[in-house]
Amino acid sequence: MVNTDNLSVELAKELAFTEEEIREIAEGRKKPIVFDEDCPETTPERALKFRRVNPSRNRYGIRA
Repeated sequence: MVNTDNLSVELAKELAFTEEEIREIAEGRKKPIVFDEDCPETTPERALKFRRVNPSRNRYGIRA
């Protein structure tokens, strides 16, 4: 995320979505999620086996 409090007006406009992009996002939210063999729905069993590729670190550099 960008802190827009410290941005110039020009840069804030450049980072903002256009009206067309906002319409596309709204249309995409209305569409259902379609699962297939390349992207199957995750089951609770699969979710338990999921492991992050980049494990999170605490501020001391120790892996969680």
